Amino acid sequence: MGAADAVPGVSGGTIAFVTGIYEELIHTIKQFGPSAFVAWRRGGLPMLVVHLNLAFVVPLLVGIAASLISVAHLVVWLMDDHPLLLNGFFFGLVAASALVVSRHPADWKWWHLLPLVLGLVLAHFLPTLMPLVMQIGSPNLILVVGGAIAISALLLPGVSGSFLLLTMGLYGTVMQGIRSFDLGLIAIFGVGCLIGLFVFSRLLSWLLRHYHTATLQLLVGFIIGSLPVLWPWRELVRYQLGPEGQMIPLDYRYLTPGDYALLTGEAAQLVAVGALMLAGAALVLLLDRGGRRAHSTRQAGAAPATGAARESNKEEGSDA
Repeated sequence: MGAADAVPGVSGGTIAFVTGIYEELIHTIKQFGPSAFVAWRRGGLPMLVVHLNLAFVVPLLVGIAASLISVAHLVVWLMDDHPLLLNGFFFGLVAASALVVSRHPADWKWWHLLPLVLGLVLAHFLPTLMPLVMQIGSPNLILVVGGAIAISALLLPGVSGSFLLLTMGLYGTVMQGIRSFDLGLIAIFGVGCLIGLFVFSRLLSWLLRHYHTATLQLLVGFIIGSLPVLWPWRELVRYQLGPEGQMIPLDYRYLTPGDYALLTGEAAQLVAVGALMLAGAALVLLLDRGGRRAHSTRQAGAAPATGAARESNKEEGSDA
């Protein structure tokens, strides 16, 4: 997730979805709030650890933080020197993710196409609205709002927080702050992230609980809608300059590899990009296969335990 979040156009939420931890992630984030204080008052530290699902959260955060710090340098280099190869790999990854997530559940209905289309439309138009954030004025407030939006996008498969930061003109500022350990900038940005997590995780948790299949279809729409952003052979046709002179992309023209080579005079690297697309897709399919095997194993192991628990309860009831 950390590696994906460092790349504009790729969502850590997509990785969470493919690896089978998405819903647990959303519901766990929701637990960080006033209810955590109640759990601590009732059962002390042990109940707090269970309430916050720290056995899940701590390893996840360590992995994300380590990857963000280590991958930040690599991503900047790849974006500058090998953008076609980087985009090709993640295009294959996200395309396969859409295939994996879009499998219809048993309760799928025809009207679930509506949230799917809504997700497609939102994914297409959301980046074009992001430059409006720069009109807020205060640099610190811009960082807070940018953090809230970016972290909310992290929770949406197919919506890249890094790409939204790029369209807001904040990507370079934030990545440079992370690489140089600018604690002031990281703290201000972090406040925005906490606000976004608190609000958006509760909204998503409620939607998944009450409208599960429709919400999943909405998320599939976001994933499919993000694919054009990752198409390797494209031409920037509309942009604006940020407050620090950085280029903020607004619209692209999508090309065939042949047209790209003719237009830019650069090699389309079709074989290498195609191989990396296949590698990204294969990685997702392997992760999905492993996740389904692990899920089946957990279900098989849970049945005897549940039965044993029922027998134990019966014995306790008869003793009483």
